[in-house]
Amino acid sequence: MKKGIIEKAKKVHLIGIGGIGVSGLAKILIYLGKKVSGSDNKSSQIIKKLKKLGIRIYLKQKEENIDKDIDLVIHSQAILPDNPEYKKAKELNIPILSYPEAVGELMKEKRGVAVAGTHGKTTTSALIVNLLYTLKFSPTFIIGGEIVNLGNSGVGNGDFFIVEACEYKRSFLNYFPEIAIITNIEKDHLDYYKDINDIKKAFYHFAENIKSDGILVFCGEDKNLNEIAEKIKVKKISYGFTCGDIRGVNFDIIGRKTRFECYYKNKKLGKIEMNLWGRHNVLNSLATIGVGIYLDLTWKEIKEGIENFKGVHRRCEILGEKNGITVIDDYGHHPTEIKVTLECIRKVFPGRRLIVVFQPHQYSRTRFLLREFASSFSLADKIIVPDIYFVRDSLIEKKLVNSEILVEKIRKNGKEGIYLPTFKEIVEYLCEIKKKGDIILTIGAGPVDKVAKDFLKRLE
Repeated sequence: MKKGIIEKAKKVHLIGIGGIGVSGLAKILIYLGKKVSGSDNKSSQIIKKLKKLGIRIYLKQKEENIDKDIDLVIHSQAILPDNPEYKKAKELNIPILSYPEAVGELMKEKRGVAVAGTHGKTTTSALIVNLLYTLKFSPTFIIGGEIVNLGNSGVGNGDFFIVEACEYKRSFLNYFPEIAIITNIEKDHLDYYKDINDIKKAFYHFAENIKSDGILVFCGEDKNLNEIAEKIKVKKISYGFTCGDIRGVNFDIIGRKTRFECYYKNKKLGKIEMNLWGRHNVLNSLATIGVGIYLDLTWKEIKEGIENFKGVHRRCEILGEKNGITVIDDYGHHPTEIKVTLECIRKVFPGRRLIVVFQPHQYSRTRFLLREFASSFSLADKIIVPDIYFVRDSLIEKKLVNSEILVEKIRKNGKEGIYLPTFKEIVEYLCEIKKKGDIILTIGAGPVDKVAKDFLKRLE
């Protein structure tokens, strides 16, 4: 690939511009003075925001959207070679990069920070962004969620470029960071990976990409991660509750804050009281502390950067509280994420009825992890499941599983599961059964937050 391909390009077209990552890249390209256009199959709030930046958006992907004046085409990982715009760009010999290839090119010009792992990538990335913003490092960043008051991407004039590094299709192997964080490794994306060993191999190659003078920050309590870390030759900092260079102890949720004490190499650094909830977010904070230690920041600086963090939209986000009913939305779409989210909510809101609206994301993920999904709702009082969000799957996959099968499995585990195919039906049902004191949680990587927002409007 030619060096400086993005720097030379004046006119850039992005296929799949409505995705959270690609949209973030589009904003960075605008800041870099590029003329940007893009396409997607449907409108969204992201698309509307991009239009306001002056980006020309096509809501149908067709070959006429590509002309010979375009210097570079960038496509999301969901785009296949039979896409009409992709084919036209090939025909016109326009350079083509995938989203991770483009991000990897931008990272070459900066001190790269790449955050990988099955869970916690977005929050950990956001914590690091916030830490560096707080200390006026002015980082550039692209992450998979909207940081409160900062958005999902930004261009700074500092040395650091922070990226959420997704393992799907081995995308993260395009990154060669100075600082790599791996939060955990579990089974996921089994529509692409063969098994957990295949996943571990990909993470090992990602860790191998760390620059020789760089560092790996990793959770020392994760067995899969320890196996990888042992083989990697760069400097390492581990973290955890019971082991690791950095340890979080005496963790507790008090009110709507999480408190814990932090030790580094058995020396107490101090206490943290943060706005995030739960054990998993203590681990995300410990990873961030590891980055701060590597950068020689003081404890006071690290503490401030974590404690003033306002969070990420759709990560256990309270959308509203009306008539004694609290409505929360979360992006969790893996059984482990569902479990820890419910644990947090039970701790923060003890004794209240918890009604969960879970929209499964991908037919293949639902099928591969069906048993785990069914058992992940043990702390809920009632679980409502709409149709599965269709993305990336084949039509054959769609025939192999459905939401009714998941609901049946939930009921076999002794929980009250209800299948209601549409968001409209769910909102109507919630309005019928609501009681003062209820917690309504919408959870999933699809647009299930619409249920929460529509229900809140009805409460008004």
